[in-house]
Amino acid sequence: MAAAEVARQGEGCRTVPLSGHVGFDSLPDQLVNKSVNHGFCFNILCVGETGLGKSTLMDTLFNTKFEGDPASHSQPGVQLKSNTYDLQESNVNLKLTIVSTVGFGDQINKEDSYKPIVEFIDAQFEAYLQEELKIKRVLHNYHDTRIHACLYFIAPTGHSLKSLDLVTMKKLDSKVNIIPIIAKSDAISKSELTKFKIKITSELVSNGVQIYQFPTDDESVAEINGTMNAHLPFAVIGSTEELKIGNKMMKARQYPWGTVQVESEAHCDFVKLREMLIRVNMEDLREQTHTRHYELYRRCKLEEMGFKDTDPDSKPFSLQETYEAKRNEFLGELQKKEEAMRQMFVQRVKEKEAELKEAEKELHEKFDRLKKLHQDEKKKLEDKKKSLDDEVNAFKQRKTAAELLQSQAQQAGGSQTLKRDKERKN
Repeated sequence: MAAAEVARQGEGCRTVPLSGHVGFDSLPDQLVNKSVNHGFCFNILCVGETGLGKSTLMDTLFNTKFEGDPASHSQPGVQLKSNTYDLQESNVNLKLTIVSTVGFGDQINKEDSYKPIVEFIDAQFEAYLQEELKIKRVLHNYHDTRIHACLYFIAPTGHSLKSLDLVTMKKLDSKVNIIPIIAKSDAISKSELTKFKIKITSELVSNGVQIYQFPTDDESVAEINGTMNAHLPFAVIGSTEELKIGNKMMKARQYPWGTVQVESEAHCDFVKLREMLIRVNMEDLREQTHTRHYELYRRCKLEEMGFKDTDPDSKPFSLQETYEAKRNEFLGELQKKEEAMRQMFVQRVKEKEAELKEAEKELHEKFDRLKKLHQDEKKKLEDKKKSLDDEVNAFKQRKTAAELLQSQAQQAGGSQTLKRDKERKN
């Protein structure tokens, strides 16, 4: 009610003249001084196949030599490598983060090559959202890692976009500001390059890929941005080598057939890219990241958590009521899960008890079988032993009888011999 009353009062705000100088016209200067003292951050994502000159172009854009080892073509999957550098120009400090997609497009199966990139961008959004939702926030000192610009490097084939490029850009266009560039554009002729640009633009439009358009709502840059939008995608060449051309040292690439000057607009669009990316639209890229891409991610996340701007009666939602509703809903789901787990536990205990009883029954039956078998075997052995004992006794009796008969026979034979000897003597 109070908010609606304030809104009504605001609608009737009157403009009144000042009778003298007040001093709030210095607010822009105060803001500039505060921003310069705090410094700025800018994060660039370089997406493209290995060998398209991503690192060289970054070195050329910022007129320095960033650290980094050349990537090989033998990566098992896509990995995102992030490096942060502190740069200073005049009295302006810039914390620059360059994220490269190592191994992009090097695999035989490229179906899921975009997924690590999308997950990385979402992870930066999620980190900022978690910091924003903290009770004690330090956003003024927070290192913002959200991607402000995605330079998408297109191979200079001269024919059309690869399906990998179309799929990846389609997945990224709602999450990041995409600026497509044709890498190593000195590999194809000017006429082929013109046709290639038209073909790329046509394919992007027909596939519904939304690339970043330089803003034309600001009168101070509307004309140059409108002109540069017609030059997209930029055809660029990168080089950190300086050659003497005329009386000046200029960044260029030396070939047997001639020299390509990086900063000559007659040779490539490097100057246009640098002008649009850094000198004219860097702040708009940062703003678009926050107000468009991050807000979309934040809105979807909060809606998933049950937060809305208004209830079914079109009344403003109370954060406390929403929290209590979600808390009760969560507790209810937790109780349901707990009850389901308890029922499952009881059921599993019963099943285990039945299994144990069945196993115990089987063990008893097996024990009884083995016991009966043991008793039968024992009885057989005892019967066999008795039989053997009987045979041994019978054998001993026969042996004793035989020895007795033999003894008697010997005695009878001895008496007859004595009788014969007597008869001979007589």
